[in-house]
Amino acid sequence: MDFAYALTPFLAWFVAGISKFIINSIKARRLAFGLIGYGGLPSNHSAIVSSMAALIALKEGVGHPAFGVALTLAFIVMLDANSLRRQVGKQAAAINKLAAGASDHAALRERMGHTGPEIAAGVATGIAVAAAINALLT
Repeated sequence: MDFAYALTPFLAWFVAGISKFIINSIKARRLAFGLIGYGGLPSNHSAIVSSMAALIALKEGVGHPAFGVALTLAFIVMLDANSLRRQVGKQAAAINKLAAGASDHAALRERMGHTGPEIAAGVATGIAVAAAINALLT
């Protein structure tokens, strides 16, 4: 197996996570360890799946069957991040509001999904990491 296929998604996850932490820390004007998790810019999930699709396109070509599989997986992940997970976040906000007076209620995490720009930033991050890995290891 070509080492690039194992390294690229991990590095895309790492770069997106560090970028998200820096962006959240700047916005919060403090180290934003409490904001690590689902949601935010860029989307880690989108970065991971798009990095693999991009790497396959660069190394094997867009006509290769593996690119079609990777692209399909990327679309499923991005649609899920934008629709289902955002709805889960909205439900968590409603539950938190209803249970605000309950002393035994631990607040649910409300920031779950991604907006279009967050997903696009994840895709851009994934493609950039794939291009860098391809250039460095080829």
